[in-house]
Amino acid sequence: MVRRVEVSGAGGVRLAAWDFTDQHKPHDGSAPPETREVPRPAVLMLHGLTGRAAHWAPTARALAARYRPVALDQRGHGRSAKPDGPYTREAYIADVLAAIEQLRLAPVVLVGHSMGALTAWQLAARHPELVRALVICDMRASALGEASQREWEQWFASWPLPFAALADVRRWFGADDPTLERPRPARGAFYTEVMEERSGGWWPQFSFRHMLDSREPWMRDAHWDELAQVRCPTLVVRGWDGELGRAEAQEMVRVLPHGSYAEIADAGHLVPWDQPDAWQRTLEEFLAGTVR
Repeated sequence: MVRRVEVSGAGGVRLAAWDFTDQHKPHDGSAPPETREVPRPAVLMLHGLTGRAAHWAPTARALAARYRPVALDQRGHGRSAKPDGPYTREAYIADVLAAIEQLRLAPVVLVGHSMGALTAWQLAARHPELVRALVICDMRASALGEASQREWEQWFASWPLPFAALADVRRWFGADDPTLERPRPARGAFYTEVMEERSGGWWPQFSFRHMLDSREPWMRDAHWDELAQVRCPTLVVRGWDGELGRAEAQEMVRVLPHGSYAEIADAGHLVPWDQPDAWQRTLEEFLAGTVR
């Protein structure tokens, strides 16, 4: 059973979180003493840019027997509020900090994909007492440069909105998107989940401007210094065809005080969705070795 809970983020922004914990197994000490279990370690999952908490459902359900998995719709995404701003690194970090505190997740395992991974390691660097372990999935520490932002602007402009049907969404993002070198069915399914029906068709749940504002810090800033300040066990995961190259990923592991590394074959940027079985094995092996 999945339970939706609300969090008040930075500036009072309303955030939606999804608790995938087995509700028949109390995790917060509320059960009678004779039936009370030792609280299970919490795992907070943070999606990437344009994503949503629901994308983590298969991962969360697989973890629910041993852990307390929670996924957060970050500001501007999914079922959370979509204010005009800010979409700064500080706002995203403060939102996650609020979720950890209000949902009583600390010390938490943070699992982040892309932008969510950057938020996770920045929070871990600033609040080491709150984070017991960290998983960074396909996110670079280097600045991407202004050209990357222009590429995203052009990509957003190429979307044939509105889509007439979800089948069209699935086909366009999985095969017809001009940025694709080869079909990626998982990508089509991924973007189908972030569409909503309104105004004569299917539109993204997010604002293009909000997404571009969120990317601005990646363009101009590198994040190596904060990565080096992460003290908890950290796993860096990349897909063979992802955005994080092997050399940079291995350098990230070298910089991390307690870093380890994993590659997943036949996966692009959307590693957990391109190869869900391999991703789940990799994640659970890391957790088993680091979380007690």
